[in-house]
Amino acid sequence: MWSPQCGGFLILAHLLVKNCKELMASSQGAERWDQPLEASVWLKGFRDSNKHFLSQIRTQQRYVWSKREATEAGSLLGEMVDQVSGGFEAADPSPLCGLSCFCLLQGLTRVKTSSDVVGAVLTELKAQSGGGAFRLLVAVDGVNALWGRSTIKKEDKSFVLPEELTLVQNFRKMLRNDWAGGAIVTSVSQTGSLFTPKTMYLPQAILGKAGFDALDPFIPVLVPQYSEKEFESCYQYYIDRRWLQHEKAYTEEGKTEILFLCNYNPREMEKICAFL
Repeated sequence: MWSPQCGGFLILAHLLVKNCKELMASSQGAERWDQPLEASVWLKGFRDSNKHFLSQIRTQQRYVWSKREATEAGSLLGEMVDQVSGGFEAADPSPLCGLSCFCLLQGLTRVKTSSDVVGAVLTELKAQSGGGAFRLLVAVDGVNALWGRSTIKKEDKSFVLPEELTLVQNFRKMLRNDWAGGAIVTSVSQTGSLFTPKTMYLPQAILGKAGFDALDPFIPVLVPQYSEKEFESCYQYYIDRRWLQHEKAYTEEGKTEILFLCNYNPREMEKICAFL
């Protein structure tokens, strides 16, 4: 069983390599680029889904963000995350929040350093997950995007390579088998395979040699088609979430048409029924 003291995060990998809203040179080197807005959004989601244990984890080392700003060793991890994510919403003034709200604000209020804060957070999680205080789940949708091509362009109109993105480098490190106390669950998807023919759909073809070798060894899991019960459950979920807006979608005829179009395929059903 997954214990109550568990944390985790989801990475939508394809969002890191296309439609980047802002790209800035990284302080880590000339061939490294930061995505401050994407990093801040990810930090906010990470904070919101892991509040139950962020106030219990303390940093093991000192992190310097600028000449005047640093997070000292022994600070609450929540403080460091809030340094970037606090720009989205005010910190909770309640005494239960304590220093954790201040620390998480480091990442959320200082958007410029958000990519580096993501790296620091992941470093701490890797270092401490094996200690027994918490367990960690790393989930990556479209993991092949971390080794594919990007649509992000530099000022000279050349494409940025995924390995030149700070966030991609940080998330790649979480997929290594050099930490314990958790699990890694990934999926490959043609959504993350930019410039790849649709005829290439097998994991090795989508991941490429570099991606396949980086993840190997792994346990492959075949995702079958929906059963009739699973289709009905998903259909009712879309109705409950009001994803299906057309009045005929609520009829038996409409449900039959959706079934015909998706043929029990989970991805196709999502594409047909997804919100605009």
